[in-house]
Amino acid sequence: MSSFAIGIDIGGTNTKFGIVNREGTILVQDSMLTNHDDDINTYIENLYEHLLPLINKQGGIANIAGIGVGAPNGNYYTGTIEYAANLSWQGIVPFAKLASEKFGLPVQLTNDANAAAMGEMIYGCAKDMEDFIMITLGTGVGSGIVINGQIVLGHDGFAGELGHTIIRHNGRMHKGTGIRGSLESYASATGVAETAIKMLAENPQTDSLLRQINDEKLLTSKVVYEAAMQGDAIAKKIFEYTGDILGEALANFVMFSSPEAIVLFGGLTKAGNLLLAPAQKAMEAHLVQCFKNKVKILFSELPEADAAILGASALVWKKE
Repeated sequence: MSSFAIGIDIGGTNTKFGIVNREGTILVQDSMLTNHDDDINTYIENLYEHLLPLINKQGGIANIAGIGVGAPNGNYYTGTIEYAANLSWQGIVPFAKLASEKFGLPVQLTNDANAAAMGEMIYGCAKDMEDFIMITLGTGVGSGIVINGQIVLGHDGFAGELGHTIIRHNGRMHKGTGIRGSLESYASATGVAETAIKMLAENPQTDSLLRQINDEKLLTSKVVYEAAMQGDAIAKKIFEYTGDILGEALANFVMFSSPEAIVLFGGLTKAGNLLLAPAQKAMEAHLVQCFKNKVKILFSELPEADAAILGASALVWKKE
């Protein structure tokens, strides 16, 4: 039985990859630019050249069970990356097939949020859970839904886009999709920044540390968090508003799949109880009685810097 799996996380700027053992320890890792070349075959060749020395350090290809890949718009059924807006490869890219042919290994591919959920199920706080929802709160809002121990993929491989569900009728415009009122427009790092701009404008007489930021582009969720930790009233109100909307959405998701837990992951979770307390309160307030006080909201136990590689590698062990 092969001892190691390769995990590859394809991001819009960088591709991270590493070799992982069955206990979830990344033994070696590296990264390279994703969009350095528009030719997918050149990218696969570069990836191979970067990974081969790492593979040899672990005793060669015979010790590798397979490759797992997390990618934007990754389709688990077909192994393809389909119309990914932040990647330079156009159309439908048969990534798993090309990588498998190059490395001589089986390749499993899914979208990045599903990979994160798989990582949590194999290595993290959902290790013993059959039913949970993973929500990634970063620049956007991603999600992976696990029911009866299986990732929910839908008939075409794209199920589980909870970040694009509509939580406010005719609400805030999402710049990427053109859809109004989606969860991602409010409960992402980008959404927090937009809320900050809106609340500062609506409360012109209220003093705030955030008014010291002259350029709106510098008014990030991190800046809002730092102000909130210093007791800034508007900053705290921003997180309360964000948590309230997130909690309302979580109530919908709970009533959809009745999970044991909802696992939150990503940069926005660093806000801790500023976000969690209002989210928990709002979730319970919007649940019908049979769901109340049953579902835990947990923060991921996976180290943020390594989670993408771990999640991708978990696809290999899940397939065995």
